[in-house]
Amino acid sequence: MGLTSNKVLLLAIVLAVALFVATVWLWPRLARRSWRSVSGRVGLLLATQLALFASLGIAANQAFGFYAGWADLFGRETEQGVVVDHSSGGGPGGPLQVLSTSPVPGVTGSGPRTAGQIQKVDIVGRESRIASPAYVYLPPEYFQPRYRTRTFPAAVVLTGYPGTAQALVNKLNYPRTAQELAKDGRMQPMILVMLRPTVAPPRDTECVDVPGGPRTETFFAKDLPEAVLAHYRVGKRPGSWGVIGDSTGGYCALKLAMHHPHVYAAGAGLSPYYKAPIDPTTGDLFHGDRDLRDRADLWWVLKHAPAPDSSLLVTSSRVGEHNYRDTLRFIERVKATNRTRISSIILDSGGHNFNTWRREIPPTLQWISGRLSDR
Repeated sequence: MGLTSNKVLLLAIVLAVALFVATVWLWPRLARRSWRSVSGRVGLLLATQLALFASLGIAANQAFGFYAGWADLFGRETEQGVVVDHSSGGGPGGPLQVLSTSPVPGVTGSGPRTAGQIQKVDIVGRESRIASPAYVYLPPEYFQPRYRTRTFPAAVVLTGYPGTAQALVNKLNYPRTAQELAKDGRMQPMILVMLRPTVAPPRDTECVDVPGGPRTETFFAKDLPEAVLAHYRVGKRPGSWGVIGDSTGGYCALKLAMHHPHVYAAGAGLSPYYKAPIDPTTGDLFHGDRDLRDRADLWWVLKHAPAPDSSLLVTSSRVGEHNYRDTLRFIERVKATNRTRISSIILDSGGHNFNTWRREIPPTLQWISGRLSDR
């Protein structure tokens, strides 16, 4: 049974309840002062608390999508990572391989022409030699005959760290929200490429080209767009691409739009931060390279680098988000450039969680749709 399985959650809850009942039932029998009775009481208390915490942890993981499986939880995930491309074409089907297709969760329809489609894919970077799984949302219009020659704008959508790409589909509901907004005429039909920024798990590379390590920025700025363009009808002009992310993904989205405005015309950071951290999950990202460290600091970029011709969106909450003051300061810094355009969503209250981001995603999709071209 997988970590995200409902059976695992149910089993943990049943075990916690059973241990609680056993503790109440056996406590009078363990009331003596012998070492066996004391050990029994301690053991029952510890077991009950562990089962309770396990139930809460599994429930939280299902709600927020922190870990995809047991190997991911215990840091033993090895399925994806930095790989050597096995041929010049990235395989018989090119750098992007479609593994499976499925309907859009929560959308009713008789097929892709009316309900759109989710494609699970593997993407292999030609230059970075990074392989990463992703989910691609194709809107209904993509399959309709009258649009057969049309290209569509695309948005790369990133999770936080560690995150799971599947959570973007069935927890944050990006595809369903995009389809509903397009159906109501509030945004144009778009292709969404959904994945996590952790393309070399379990390491958090903060979308940095790590010296001697994963070239994550190259993957997102060059390899990913090339792979998607080779497989789908996506607009080829710089104005056809945007990038959205939450938390770590939000930092990456802003950085990619600022570093590569010729690729991403717009970047939206939901609850972002503005400087790459260094902690046990990242390791040494810069290896003494001061220029690389400065480029990963968006404050430094705004002060010392030419202002990019791009559009940025940042979000925060007056109560509940730790980035509120930094976000206000970032907005003022961007406004001072007189070249980079900045927008914001500031909620009265909302924590650093899925519920807050679900409130911000609809206006974010509308915002980014209005800044992208389908050519």
